Amino acid sequence: MSRKITRRKFMAATAAGAALATFRFPTPAIAQAAPFKLGLLTVKTGPLAQGGIQMEQGVVTYLKEKNYTMGGRKVDFISADTGGNPAGAKTKAQELVERDKVDVILGPLAAFELLAITDYIAQAKTPLLSLAAAEDMTQRRPNPYFLRASACSSQAMHPMADYAAKELKLKRIVTISEDFAFGYEQMGGFQQTFEGNGGRIVKKLWPPIVTPDYTPYLAQISDCDGVCQGFAGSNPLRFMKQYAAAGLKYPVVTGETGGDDALLHSFGDEAIGMYSCCPYTADLQNEPNKRFISEMEANYHALPGFYAAGLYVNCQVVDAALKATNGKSDNKEALMKAVRAVSLTDTPRGPIKFDHFGNVIGDFYVRKVEKVNGKLVNKTVKTYHNVSQFWTYDEKKFLQQPVYSRDYPPLKS
Repeated sequence: MSRKITRRKFMAATAAGAALATFRFPTPAIAQAAPFKLGLLTVKTGPLAQGGIQMEQGVVTYLKEKNYTMGGRKVDFISADTGGNPAGAKTKAQELVERDKVDVILGPLAAFELLAITDYIAQAKTPLLSLAAAEDMTQRRPNPYFLRASACSSQAMHPMADYAAKELKLKRIVTISEDFAFGYEQMGGFQQTFEGNGGRIVKKLWPPIVTPDYTPYLAQISDCDGVCQGFAGSNPLRFMKQYAAAGLKYPVVTGETGGDDALLHSFGDEAIGMYSCCPYTADLQNEPNKRFISEMEANYHALPGFYAAGLYVNCQVVDAALKATNGKSDNKEALMKAVRAVSLTDTPRGPIKFDHFGNVIGDFYVRKVEKVNGKLVNKTVKTYHNVSQFWTYDEKKFLQQPVYSRDYPPLKS
């Protein structure tokens, strides 16, 4: 018999993430032979914990909706806290595979975590569906056991840059993002598309991921008509509050993490007018999204954002693949083939399918933060349909250029 996990108990377990790094969720007693073992690599401590907690909430919401079954099999769900670092990610991945014998792993969150485990995942032949956006995992270093149903780092930034140049008429932008792979790849994608539309990146700023005071960086924002920020986790809150306190009033644009719906209740008026581009938006008026939001609010009394929706969709993909294999998961090559063949129309983010590298193709939403009835909301102002990781570029030529990095594309003198 299952035991009910209250929000208070769930958050208590979250707060103790460092001590209880691996947590098994109870599953209902269902008469099945062997359970399908689903593992999650997430982050419950540090600056990325805000997104990591959402990830777990998204998985649990889907499993509760399906009475902890996928493809007709009972699900044994095991959640592991990586600590938000490469070594922790590798250790927990090995534990999930070798000790817990999971069939599929969801996660991790951060690009540097994903890059640390990709070789091991390929060697272990364990299907991995990750929220992490590390570009080369679905480009120059493809992993046959990897699939991304969310977005690669630059996938939201290409349309955001297009909108910033064509609709907002911005000409000169300063970019600022954390000094690690996700930040580099976001800003690289934004720069390439923005400059391709006649704009100019005048400065690129790279604060460390743990930066309590952005003042030295804010002091360098000048000679522009807009700012592009790519912060993740809870860092967008700190940045935007300090941005406003510094008296800066340039328009701000961002990607899928910088304007996350789940952060809106923590932002103040400093966020009003900020534009973001995301593969998920809470105001999408389709039945799957309405149901998802209702269940998230019932379970956690919170509006879901990109992280929760991304993991919910990952669960939909795993469920569909398992149904396609008639519930069989012992042949990992066959299961992975079924995963990559999934095409869905009924997800909270809209229709999705996958390219030959295992990266999602789907709709991306440009939103503007507005205040409605005293609450901040993301209002969709434009939808870009069927966005691929290669945007409108020729795939072959795109792959011949270097991966987006701290210095690529270079600043134009």
